[in-house]
Amino acid sequence: MKCKKLQAPQNELKKICEELGMRGKMDLGPIIEVVNDVLEDIRQNGDEAVFKYTKKFDKADINASNVRVTDQEIADAIASLDPNLLAVIKKSAANILAFHEKQVETGFKMDVGKGAEIGMRVRPISVAGIYVPGGTAPLPSTVLMDVIPAKAAGCPRIVLCTPPRADGTVAPVILAAASIAGATEIYKVGGSQAIAAMAYGTESIPRVDKICGPGNIYVNTAKRLVFGQVDIDMFAGPSEILIIADDSAVPEFVAADFLSQAEHDVLASAILLTTSEKLADAVYEAVDRRSEKSLRKEILSKSLPTYCAILVVDDMEAAIAFSEELAPEHLELCVAEPDNYIGRLNNAGAIFVGNYTPEPLGDYFAGPNHTLPTSGTARFFSPLNTGDFFKKISVLRYNEESLRECYQDVAAFADAEGLECHASAVRVRFEDERK
Repeated sequence: MKCKKLQAPQNELKKICEELGMRGKMDLGPIIEVVNDVLEDIRQNGDEAVFKYTKKFDKADINASNVRVTDQEIADAIASLDPNLLAVIKKSAANILAFHEKQVETGFKMDVGKGAEIGMRVRPISVAGIYVPGGTAPLPSTVLMDVIPAKAAGCPRIVLCTPPRADGTVAPVILAAASIAGATEIYKVGGSQAIAAMAYGTESIPRVDKICGPGNIYVNTAKRLVFGQVDIDMFAGPSEILIIADDSAVPEFVAADFLSQAEHDVLASAILLTTSEKLADAVYEAVDRRSEKSLRKEILSKSLPTYCAILVVDDMEAAIAFSEELAPEHLELCVAEPDNYIGRLNNAGAIFVGNYTPEPLGDYFAGPNHTLPTSGTARFFSPLNTGDFFKKISVLRYNEESLRECYQDVAAFADAEGLECHASAVRVRFEDERK
C-alpha cells in the first residue's frame, strides 16, 4: 500500500502541516446532542440509566449486584494469565512507577520576614477516575499508564471503568493490570455512560475528581462536556508520529516505526522527514511491502494514502522547523548526531532518540507515560504525569507585625480597583474603623 512520497521545499512545509492539522476535525454537533442526552439521563436517573445504556451498547446484563468487579474475579483473572505475560506486565509496571515517583512534588514554605510565611501544600486528589476502552482488543498498557501516576501521587481511591463483554465479564488481562497498577475499585461500565457516572456519581459508582484515559469520539466528547464538573487529562485526537532521519538511519527500522502509528486507526498520521533521497526511496518500498503483510491491512489502506507521507526536505533546519510547527505526539530522531537537535525541539509529546529507541518502547515498557498530547497540542499540553493527580493549595500566615508592614500597600491596591471593602478589611486592623 502506498503513502505519498514528495519533495518538500521549505515554502511547502507549512501548508502540509496545516493540512495534517485538519485531520480528525469533524462536525461534533450530532455527537454532542447524543452524548448530552446520555449525560442528562444518568445525572437524573443514576444506575438505572447506566445499566440501560450498558445493555444497549455492550449487550451485557449489568446491575447493582455485579457492576463492581469482585476480588474473586480479579484473582481468577490473574490465575488465568500466561505467567510470562504476567511477568512482563509487572516489569513494565515497575518501570512506569519508578519514573512517575520521580515526579512527586512536596510543596514549599517561604519566610518573607517579620514572622510571616507563605507557601504551597501539594495534596493528591481524593478520587481519580480512569477510563480504559474495550474496542477490538484489551489494552493493559493503558491501564498501567493511567492508574500508576495516580498511585504515585498517593490518590486514596482510584476508580477504573471499562466496558464489559457481552457475557458480563472483563478481559482478564485488564483486571490483572489494574490490580498490579493499584486500582482500588473496578466497574463494568464503558462509553459515554461511564464518563457520566464518574462525573456525577450514581448509587453504585462514585463521583470522581478527575477523569483520565482514551476512548472513542463519544467518550472524548463526554469528557469535554463534563469538564468543569470534574477535571480531565487532555483532549485526545488521532495518533501521530514524525520521524526525522538522515542517511545514517536504517530503512527497515524507519518503515516499521512508521507503520506502528499508521496502524492505529484510519485517521492516524505517520510522516518521515529526511534529507536523503536514497533513504526516502528505501523506506517507501519497505512501507509498501510491510503494509501488504500486516494484520491491520484494512486500516493501513486508508491511513497510508491519506495522512501519511515521506517528505524529502532541503536540510535539517527545515525538518526541525516543521517539527516545531507540527508539535507531534511522537517524535523520533533517527540521525547520526541527535544531541545536536534535541535542545532545539520544544514542541513534542515524547522524543525517541536514535535508531534503537522505537516508539513502542514508550508505549509499553520504558517508563515515561504514553498518554501524550496530539493534534498540535504538545505546544501547551504535557504527557500524563504524576502532577496531574495533585492539587495545590496556597497557604498564607501573617502576624500583626508583618501585616502592619504592608497593609497600606494592600489597601492602596484595593482602592485602585474600586473595592472599598477589600481596603477596609486590612485598614480595620490598624486604623479606627471599628464602629
